[in-house]
Amino acid sequence: MSYFAVAVAKNGDDWEATEVDLDEVGDVEDAADVLRDSYPDAETALLFVDADDEYLTILRLDEGDGLRVFSSDSEYADASRLGEALLGDLEPEEEDNIDTDDEEDISSKPTELDAEPVGESDLLSDLGISGATLLALCAKEGMMPSDVMAELAEAAGFDEVLETAQGA
Repeated sequence: MSYFAVAVAKNGDDWEATEVDLDEVGDVEDAADVLRDSYPDAETALLFVDADDEYLTILRLDEGDGLRVFSSDSEYADASRLGEALLGDLEPEEEDNIDTDDEEDISSKPTELDAEPVGESDLLSDLGISGATLLALCAKEGMMPSDVMAELAEAAGFDEVLETAQGA
């Protein structure tokens, strides 16, 4: 399974982004180390992994600590070695906790999710992206992981650096 991984970091009001290699990652802590090595002094560091245009995984570190993880579908853990390394023993979100009626305008909101998101869907809430919005974007028909990343980047203000890192 192929993947694209990009590390994004915020210091003050400035964002930076760079593509990273996760080929040697054996578990989620190894991925966190890649993120720490990429941006050792970051206030907030995010790692976005787009696997085969099908699965999106996000890791977050604040001040190099407090690892938080979210993935659009628990199936990614079964689909690849990297998915298993990143998701490990995370449990799917409880459907009762998934609010697809978020106040923000997400057109074509799903009535039910085909995927089983895992991890902390609210890991970007302080950046202006609620857990419900993240879940709705991941579940929206026709949205690929790169589309979701672009929406998240625009909402949080790092769209330009993400586009540069993606080679757009």
